[in-house]
Amino acid sequence: MRIYAVKNYEEMSRKAANIVSAQVILKPDCVLGLATGSTPEGLYKQLKDWYQKGDLDFAQVKSVNLDEYRGLSPENEQSYHYYMKKHLFSGINIKAENTHLPNGMAEDEAAECMRYDNVVKRMGGVDLQILGLGGNGHIGFNEPCENFAKGTHCVHLTESTIAANARFFDDPEKVPEYAFSVGIRTIMMAKKILLVVSGKGKADALHKTLFGPINPRVPSSILQLHPDVIIVADEEALSQIDRSDDKSGDIYFC
Repeated sequence: MRIYAVKNYEEMSRKAANIVSAQVILKPDCVLGLATGSTPEGLYKQLKDWYQKGDLDFAQVKSVNLDEYRGLSPENEQSYHYYMKKHLFSGINIKAENTHLPNGMAEDEAAECMRYDNVVKRMGGVDLQILGLGGNGHIGFNEPCENFAKGTHCVHLTESTIAANARFFDDPEKVPEYAFSVGIRTIMMAKKILLVVSGKGKADALHKTLFGPINPRVPSSILQLHPDVIIVADEEALSQIDRSDDKSGDIYFC
């Protein structure tokens, strides 16, 4: 693992955007795995700015998102389809047919999970997977549980995740309780993973991700087994980490 320790959210966003833009420049037809939530918003804004300046071209890029709320249509302002259009897709030249998210309105849960796994498989897997980190250690909507989920599945969201996401809804009672999420296997099969983390609220989860036991009760801990993980985190997110915690010498601070 490589950790880029930066001062604040703005620096985190710019550094992460540099990593994503390098991927797009080096492989114009790459597959990007995309995350949602407040953490990657600054990253996406920076990518849009660079595209508008003529520094980036997304014409050949394909994308696959981690998750979508079950029961929300793409037109719903709280859906992740809507989020991606607002925060990234509408500001770059990625082709609509090259963007993929789970169908939150699918009636057949099992069929939708199988369909989405096949979408990722047909694209040849993900070149660079962007991840945020939940306060409880979830990645995508892979919540703490007894076993690591392998493929795309429908998740019953934990109370802490519902509470954390309530800020995005006018009525907290309308936060969906279920969501489709790609599984841990799909995330771990990505060639490279970029984890972006900001704020003191994520400090404990980040420490457990890096130095805790690999345990499905902290889903992000599985990242310790991936051969190519880059973490960009600000001072507050890194506030519980001492470099001496790394007894293996496998983690590099940049």
